[in-house]
Amino acid sequence: MPEDLCPLCEGSGLRVVVRPDGTRFAQPCPCRSSLRSVRMIQQARIPQRYMHCTLDSYDTHFPSSNPTLQDALVKARGFVHAYPLGTGGNGLLLSGSIGVGKTHLAVGILQALIRERGARGLFFDYRDLLKQVQNSYNRSVDITELEVLQPVFDAEVLVLDELGASKPTDWVWDTVAHILNTRYNDRRTTIITTNYPNRPPLAAEESLPRLAAREETLGDRIGERMRSRLQEMCVVVEMTGEDFRQKVKRASFA
Repeated sequence: MPEDLCPLCEGSGLRVVVRPDGTRFAQPCPCRSSLRSVRMIQQARIPQRYMHCTLDSYDTHFPSSNPTLQDALVKARGFVHAYPLGTGGNGLLLSGSIGVGKTHLAVGILQALIRERGARGLFFDYRDLLKQVQNSYNRSVDITELEVLQPVFDAEVLVLDELGASKPTDWVWDTVAHILNTRYNDRRTTIITTNYPNRPPLAAEESLPRLAAREETLGDRIGERMRSRLQEMCVVVEMTGEDFRQKVKRASFA
C-alpha cells in the first residue's frame, strides 16, 4: 500500500465496520475529516512563515516571559472551546508591542477553530488588504473592490493582522469602517492584532509638544469611532513584554 494512503480505508474515504450481529456497513473514515481540515487551512491564506503557529507551540515559559502572555494563551484556548455558541459572534483584539507573539496566537486560534470546530477562516495582513483594494481601482487590473472585499466580509472567522499599520487617511478610515461595520452587523467573528495601545486619540486641546512626543494609539490610527466599535465586537486581550524575536529568536546561520 502506498505510504500516503490511509491504512484504515486505503484512500477510499470509507471504512467497513462489523456490527455485533455480524452485518457490515461503511462509515466515513476519520482521515476524511483530517483532509478536509488540511484543505480549509490551505484556503485560509495563512502565510508560509506562520503555518507552524499553533496554540500548542506558543511559548510562554522563556526566562523573560511576561505573565500577560500566559493569560492571553488561556483566553485563546477558552475562546476556541466556547466557539461558536459561547462567543456570540464576538472576536478578540490582541493588543501589545512588537514581538510578543500576537500574530502567532491569532494564527493558532484560527488553525484550532478550523481543525476543532470546522470553521471556515481567512487571514489577511491589514496593509496587504488595503493595497489590494487600492489596486482594484487600476483599470488594467481585472478585479473590482467588491471582489477583493467580499471574501473578507463573508469569512466565518477573519484574522486581520497589524490593524493600524498603514498611514491613516480619510480613505483608510472609510475602508476600515466598511470592513468592520459589515462584519459587526453580520455578527461574524473577527480576530485582530495591533501594535498600537487600545486608547483614544489625544484630545484636540492638548499641547503640540505633548502631541509630538507621545506614543500613537489605535484611536489615532483608525479613528475613535472604529476603535469604539471594536470594544463592542471584540474581547480585548492586552499582551506586554519584551520583543521575543530580539531576546530569544534572533535570526542566525547556526
